[in-house]
Formats: sequence, structure tokens, C-alpha cells
Amino acid sequence: MTSVALAGGRTWWLAPTYGMAAQVWRDFKRMFADVPSAEVSATEKRIDLPGGGSIAIHSAHTPDHLRGAGLDFAVLDEAAFMPAEIWSQVVRPTLVERGGGALFTSSPRGLNWFWDVYQLGLDPAETEWASFQFTAYDNPLIPPSELDTLKRSTPERVFAEEYLAQFLSETGRVFRGVQAAATASPDAQPQPGVRYVFGVDWAREADYTCIAVLDADTHMLVALDRFHQIGYELQRGRLRALYERWQPAVIWAEANSIGAVNIEALQADGLPVRPFMTTHSSKAPLIEGLALAIERRDIALLPDAVLLNELVSYTMARLPGGGFRYTAPSGGHDDCVIALALAWHGARYSGSSISFV
Repeated sequence: MTSVALAGGRTWWLAPTYGMAAQVWRDFKRMFADVPSAEVSATEKRIDLPGGGSIAIHSAHTPDHLRGAGLDFAVLDEAAFMPAEIWSQVVRPTLVERGGGALFTSSPRGLNWFWDVYQLGLDPAETEWASFQFTAYDNPLIPPSELDTLKRSTPERVFAEEYLAQFLSETGRVFRGVQAAATASPDAQPQPGVRYVFGVDWAREADYTCIAVLDADTHMLVALDRFHQIGYELQRGRLRALYERWQPAVIWAEANSIGAVNIEALQADGLPVRPFMTTHSSKAPLIEGLALAIERRDIALLPDAVLLNELVSYTMARLPGGGFRYTAPSGGHDDCVIALALAWHGARYSGSSISFV
């Protein structure tokens, strides 16, 4: 791209979001800071070079702003996270006028349009296309030992797509091996000397409050209480009753929304409640930790139909720039999932100082 621009060509670098485009813009400004007579337009995010060439940085977030004169070269960065129309209706027509070329770079995102153009590069009959695939292990700047460590702590599906650049058809599936992990007895009773941990997800509007009780030593889910349409005081009363019965060492409760009020009241009553503030940065490791435990059979689930259905239907979506968004399907619930994930988090970290408050 830079060689085309230095030779007088018009070039674009496109990213899925404004944030990603801004980072690329900063990188290019540093790259051309010492080029004589290079004119930098911060407003248009464009660098005009002495030979008549230019480099412009754009976000694919507003496609209508991208239509214009012909291009000699375009880079579609994280192309899998752009709408297919960015290529077919916006970028490609601008390249045709001047016989320009394009480079697509991206992590896979299922078998979407990026998969389609990747397949073109593998077809010997498509001589104008070429495809390349590299894993994180091919990056000389990343020690293989670091990737091996990541692999041990990352769900197989996430590692395969994010680090091995594999195209997967079931990218929306979060929890694997759910039915096989449902081996806990539904008749468990509190046992003296056993360390129990609670995970609590509070109800919001039409949702349910759910309390998961986990044996922190055997990693067996021993109880699950799910209810709705009762006031905050009654919710706390129900939790207190479970506390009296199971005597947990710690209670990890979601602190978002009404959670903070309930947590303060329970702490005032002497219950060992620790708040967990659910954000994008804290939810991802919470869910991925549970997914890894279920996948590896490190946790035994109750054969509860609601719980198992929530786990099986739980979805994920890749975010531009990496990472995932985890959520229940439209119209569904995830109270059991969150309560269980908090209980698993507590079993792993209740003896440490780690907290996501």
C-alpha cells in the first residue's frame, strides 16, 4: 500500500470501527512524519505525498461517506467484521476504474463473505486472487510458550478461531459438552466441613433471580434456586434461607443494577457477599472460564432442564478488533448461566484477592 502511494497512487485503509481507524491513522502519521513535503490532513485523515499519491484512513461504519473517485489500492483490515456490501458495492467499484488491487486481512468470523473471498484465492481458476493463512504461532514476535499458556486457559473454539485462524461454522456456540457434564446428583444435602460457594444473578424486569450453590472442593453443583416476581426484600430473604442451610464460605453476587442495593443490605446482615461488576472486560473471562470448565469436565452440572437449555442456547458474537460478546439469544434468559459462572469464579478465586469490582 505504501509503495503504491509513494508511486503516485490513491490508496485507502479501511477498518470496521472509528476506534480501529484512529489507531491506524496514528501509525501512518508516525510512519510518514519524516517524509519531505508530505501534507497531513487530520480532519480528513489523509496524507498527501509529493508524487501525487495519497493514503486515506476510513471507517466502514458509514459506507455512504466512502463513495468517490477511483482507487489504486485498498486494504480492508478485519474485513470479516465489515458488511459484505463494503467490498461489493463501495470498494470494488472504485478499484475497477483504475485497475486497482485490494488486500483483505482479518481473523475469521464464521463462514461469512470473508470466507467466500478467501476461497477465491484457493481456486486455481481464479488467477487474480491469492489467499494466505497464518496462525499466531507464525508470528515471530509472539513466543510459542505464551500461546501454549493461552491454549491451556482458553476454550478450544475461541483458541482455534482467534489464534489458529480457523474458519468455524458453529461460531455462535459457547458451551460444549453440556449434557455430558450433567452428572451431579439432584438430591445433594449439606455436608459438614465442605466448602460451598454461591453465585447470584439478580432479577431485572422480566428476568429471574438465580442462586447457584457449588461444592468448591468437588466442583459439583449441589443446588439451584430460580425465582421471579418477588420484591427485593423477599429475594434477600430467600438467599438468607439458602445461606443458613448451606453456610457458604463466600457469595459472589452481580453488582449491576439492583445488585448493589441487595449486596449492601446482605453485607450489613453479616453475610459474606462479594460484588462482581459485570462489564465487557470482566464478563468475557467469567464466561470463558465456565466454558472451559464444562468442556474439560472440571465441573459437574445438575440435570436441570432450564439450566442446560440456557447453556446450550447461549450465544457469542465476534467483536471488531477481537474478543467476543456473550449473551442469551433474543427473548431468552441467562440468569442460570451467570449465577453458575459466578459460583465457578468463586470456587476458583475465593481464596485469593482477585476481584472484578
